[in-house]
Amino acid sequence: MESGLVAVVRADSSDQASRIAEACAAGGAAAVEITFTVPGTAGVISDLARQYRNDEILIGAGTVLDSETARIAILSGAQFVVSPALNPEAARLCNRYQIPYMPGAATPREVIEAMECGADIVKVFPGDTLGPGFVKAIRGPLPQASLMPTGGVDINNVEEWIKAGCVALGVGGNLTASAKTGDFKAITTLAKQFIEKIRSARASKS
Repeated sequence: MESGLVAVVRADSSDQASRIAEACAAGGAAAVEITFTVPGTAGVISDLARQYRNDEILIGAGTVLDSETARIAILSGAQFVVSPALNPEAARLCNRYQIPYMPGAATPREVIEAMECGADIVKVFPGDTLGPGFVKAIRGPLPQASLMPTGGVDINNVEEWIKAGCVALGVGGNLTASAKTGDFKAITTLAKQFIEKIRSARASKS
């Protein structure tokens, strides 16, 4: 997660999802999360996992609601698994196979439960509702929590999220929207801008 940018890919087709992922990789994203709302998700993950080395970009699965889907994701080559909320069975399965698990949480109790279930990073979700203030408040009593928001992260509030204490940022539509018009170069350019903002915010924080 060195660059700090996790691209969340939702798309109308598997081809579009693959092209978005490739555009994000070209822009230097640390990871790409292919959500299980994409048609043929498992095939997209499998193709991308073969295409990229681990040191280039991590390919993961998102919107994983249960252990069955987590298993499909792992067998397809997913290197991390993301859920909108904690599913203990999915957490157990990911732990068994040493695949990082990132469940969503929206309260202090949910954050603690996710950490107790072995979550590597806890996804602050929905980020647009909770805001950077939630992250800052959580990290008071839980400074050891690794938090990443998804939802509501845009190019203008990157600094707020990083300074609040986020280890990475999950960005979906605010990064990938131009795919709808077929402009994948714009996604690559925007990914680079996000990464530069993250780097700058981290530097000024230290």
